[in-house]
This record gives sequence, structure tokens and C-alpha cells, in this order.
Amino acid sequence: MSYVLGIDLGTSGVKALILSSEGNIVDIQAQSYTPDFLENGWVEQDPGVWWNATQKVLKEIMDKNSDLKNKITAISCSGQMHSSVFLDENHEVIRPAILWNDTRTKKQTKEIYEKVGEEQLLQLVQNQAFDGFTLPKILWLRENEPENFKKVHKVIMPKDYINFMLTGNIVTDVSDAAGTLLFDVLEKKFSKRLLVLFQLSENMLPKVIESTDAVGVMKKDIAEQLGFLELPTIIAGGADNSCSAVGNGVVSKGQAVVSVGTSGTVIGFVEDIKTKITGQVHLFNYGLPNSIYAMGVMLSAGESLNWLKRNILGSSVASFEEMNELAETASVGSNGLIFLPYLFGERCPYNDPNARGIFFGLSSLTKQGEIIRSVMEGVSFGLKDCFNLVADFTDINEVYITGGGAKSEIWGKIIADILNKKLTVLNVSEGPAFGAALIAAVGSGIFADFETAKSKTIKVERTIEPNTENNKKYEEIYKRYTKIYENNKNLF
Repeated sequence: MSYVLGIDLGTSGVKALILSSEGNIVDIQAQSYTPDFLENGWVEQDPGVWWNATQKVLKEIMDKNSDLKNKITAISCSGQMHSSVFLDENHEVIRPAILWNDTRTKKQTKEIYEKVGEEQLLQLVQNQAFDGFTLPKILWLRENEPENFKKVHKVIMPKDYINFMLTGNIVTDVSDAAGTLLFDVLEKKFSKRLLVLFQLSENMLPKVIESTDAVGVMKKDIAEQLGFLELPTIIAGGADNSCSAVGNGVVSKGQAVVSVGTSGTVIGFVEDIKTKITGQVHLFNYGLPNSIYAMGVMLSAGESLNWLKRNILGSSVASFEEMNELAETASVGSNGLIFLPYLFGERCPYNDPNARGIFFGLSSLTKQGEIIRSVMEGVSFGLKDCFNLVADFTDINEVYITGGGAKSEIWGKIIADILNKKLTVLNVSEGPAFGAALIAAVGSGIFADFETAKSKTIKVERTIEPNTENNKKYEEIYKRYTKIYENNKNLF
């Protein structure tokens, strides 16, 4: 029997899991860390923190599974997108990495639009510019830390740094390259036009390969330190959202996954792009060779419910289980109460950082259960916005759900009713790490392709059927939901 190892290099910790060729998760280990939250919305981290935590988690998982020390065939890593690691000519880290959620680059993002224009940017890289993307970070470094910028030899992503430390080779994969705002998603190469416009050398950027391609083999000294008796192949892996979608079964045309975590995403498999690109959804290269995924993102999904419990309900509601029970007591539409979930602004479909949350329709008769259900419904309407935009690029006929919406029976029903789609809950709870393991298994030849990998590893736990009558009611409420934003956007 063969085994692969999947790593998820997240914002607050790293996780590793071992997957067998029979499709079973053998073990999972994790190490946590904390990014450096600085003033003015700056978020940084020393890449050495990631490497130390990755070494610890790999050594721990190998020590606990010592019988597999010569049976790990391949390793693949998933990592946070957009975060930028700056290396000098000796491949040493120049300064702390600037993370994906850092907001220092508003000026540079504005300059990108002034120099390129929205329409041309969409033609060149098929995505809008956001503060968290890599290009604005490079421009910020040149403007604010010119001495550091002069030292830059390569700019890579977090998981690429781990792959470099494991193998000594510097490359990135298409899914992470797509998040730099310098990569032409359709042509699968860095945009020479943008590089010329911003006077950047392509040599600064890593070679790009497919997610399933090999970076190299683990260095012998690293293997000895971590407890590997054979040198596993390091497969490129991918961006966290790409790996998460792979790990949640999105491996062919017509499939999509709805994720209700702190934020909310809808990711759909796109075979080819025939629809006009508007920038309202992200279009990124996928972990499956020669494919793309469309992704709609809302910024406050599960966090809206966390906020309600933490700041509004307080000690009056003891647990999320009790919140679910109270939501069950409310009728469809929450007795006229509508919640706009824009607690941090919004990305999809409006890209409006000034948007804010609203409770519309409060009265003296409003009950706790109606407030809770209205938050669930408002988030679900936000997911519908994302879903509709993703559906412009692909006909979606199979929808998986993961995260908090999958765990809450009432919330899952609400999402199914609002989307008017059957939702499938899978036996997957470790999306990015699991997806990375599947990429390692396909890349190393353990599984012939992703359909085979899926059939061997992913099973249906349950389905959530939509209620047609509820959907009709929600369609009317959704019209009011969208009007509330439109009528208030100039007031935010």
C-alpha cells in the first residue's frame, strides 16, 4: 500500500494528514501560530515561522506513524493565496512576508487602475485588483522600502517557500500564480504587458507549473531530520481555495462547492470561458490540469452569526446549538426581518469596502429566533449572489456544501431553499489538506486521475433537498434584499 501526505499552510497554523492509496485518512497533526497584526491594518509573518511549524508537524506525524517512514510516496502543500515572500539572490528572506489580509496597498491598487484601466486589466489577467493581491505588494515595497526592493531576486507564495525549503527548487503552480494579478489566466503565463507597464522583470517571478507536476524530491538532510527513510516526491500543490475545492469533490464540469466558513465562497469548475468577464467573480487556474475555477466571495458568512452571538445575544443564548433551535421556531422570511451581511464591506457582487450590515424590518414584535434566522437567511442571500455569478460561467448541476452551513441542519435547509438546489454533504472536513493529498496522489500516479481519486476517497454523507414553496417565498424576499443595498449604497 502507498501513502501520500497533504499539508495545509494556513494563516493561523499548519496541518498535515496522511492518506492511503485505499482512500483512508491515517492521521492528522497540526501546529498553530499567530500572524503579526501591526498598526494600520498591516499583517505580516516571518516565513521562518511557517517552516519551523511545518517541520514540527511533519516530524510529529512521522514519529507517530513510524511504520510508514519508507512508504510516503509524495507530499503536496496547500497555502494561503496572495501572501508575498521576498527572497534575495541567495534565496534568503529579505523581510517578513506581507499576508493576503494586509490592507496597506490601497494607494498602489488605485495606481494600477489609473495606469491600466479596469477593462484592460480584465483583458490581461481576467481579475479585478484587490489590496491583498501580490502586484500591489510588490509596488508598495518598491515605493516604501527601496533598499529591500533592490535585493529582491524572487517573489513567491507561502506554500512555494515550503516547497523550496523541502527541495531547494523555486517554482509556483498555476493556481497560486493566478492570484498575483500578474498572470494571464487564459494564456497561463505572466503578462508581459503588465510587467512592462510597471517596469518589473519577469525574472523576479518563479517558473510556473501545473499543480500536479513535481517540484523535486525532498532533500536528503531534511528527510533525515524529519524521519523519512525514502525521499518523497514534492508535488507543486496549490492555492488554498483551489485545494479546498478539489478536496470537496469539485473535479469535473457542472460541479460546485458552497463553503460557509468565517467568510463564504462559491467555487465552480469551469471548462472554458465563453461569458463576458466582468470581474465580479475571481477566475483562477485550478488544481486540475488545464482547468479554471470561478469563485465568488462574501466577506462575512459564518462570522455574521459569530458576531450576532458575541455582540448582540451575549449570554442570553448559550451555544450555537441553541441558536439553531431558536432559528427553527421562526418562519420563512423571519417575519419580515431582512439582514444585510456586509459587516466588513463586501467583495461579491458589489466590491464595496464601504458597505455595512443592516437589519431591515425590526419591530416591537421581533423575536430572538427571527433575528437569528434572518442572519442565516441574509448570509444565504449573499451566497446566492455569489452562486448566480459563478453560474454565469458554468452550468451547475451538482452542489456540495461544507463548513458551518453543512453542520447546521436549519442553515443547510435555508441555503438549499434559497439556491433551489439539492446540496450534498460529503465525508470531508479537512478540505485544503485533503485536497493537497489528492493532488499528491494524482501527481505521483497513485490515482490515475481526479475522478478515480474522488471515487476512492470521497463519500456522500447526506443530501439536503430544497423546498419549492419556500424557494418561491425566498425569491420575493431576495428582490427586497437586493433593493436594500441599492437604495442605501450612497449612504454608507
